[in-house]
Amino acid sequence: MFIDTHLHLIDQSRLAYPWLSGAGDLNRDFTYAEYAREAKRLGIETALHMEVDVATSDIEVETEVVRALADTTGDLIRGVIAACRPEEIDFPAYLEKCTADPFVKGLRRVLHVVPDDISEQALFRDNLKRLASGRLTFDICMLARQQPLALTLIDSAPAVHFVLDHCGVPDIVSGAFDNWKRGISGIAQRPNVTAKVSGIVAYADPQTWTVDTIRPYAEHIVSAFGWDRVVWGSDWPVCTRGGGLSVWVGATQAIFGACTPEEREKLYRGNAKRIWNL
Repeated sequence: MFIDTHLHLIDQSRLAYPWLSGAGDLNRDFTYAEYAREAKRLGIETALHMEVDVATSDIEVETEVVRALADTTGDLIRGVIAACRPEEIDFPAYLEKCTADPFVKGLRRVLHVVPDDISEQALFRDNLKRLASGRLTFDICMLARQQPLALTLIDSAPAVHFVLDHCGVPDIVSGAFDNWKRGISGIAQRPNVTAKVSGIVAYADPQTWTVDTIRPYAEHIVSAFGWDRVVWGSDWPVCTRGGGLSVWVGATQAIFGACTPEEREKLYRGNAKRIWNL
């Protein structure tokens, strides 16, 4: 069984997504019903909704939309990783509200859609430190070229629990494995980081990738971070660009099928259950 730590839902009738106009095949609604039908057949038992970079004015609305959906369906969704803007002066008040809300399990600010120096600003880093020793995690979503930026951000807040999305978003198509591997190994030395093995099929050539194409990336993440600091996620619907949810689950099983039941349990669900109190 899996806990999906990275589910996106898109509802353009209720929320604004500025980035979708240039997102090609992702520019449509992706509903809970569509996801749940397939997820339940695959053994996904629980999901966390990951913010979808909605318009700033819709950040809190997104959480309420997902909460209402969770209350209505009553099955898979158990919480959200909510959007945030640590670069803004009113972040502390927003953080206080999120901390008091048990449905909010963590926060994320997508950093590859803003200038690199945003995360280097003093206000951003001071605000991020406010998560220190609290229950909320902070997801880092950066491109492979931004690994040094991720490392300095992590080092600026050593008491914050960071989660590195999508194996650090490797550029699998280019085959730039060695540089990615070195950067990941450095990040893994920081004990306050958990890595998310999520949807990396989206970063491979959609026509030619095989399990052996993505295996080195997934295996290095586990080797670098260890079985107690990895979690699994689908990155649905982005993973549809690499074949879809069933294909990604199948690839995951192929890569880790020879591991022990205890190891698979930690990656697939146990660590997520512990980290987010699911």
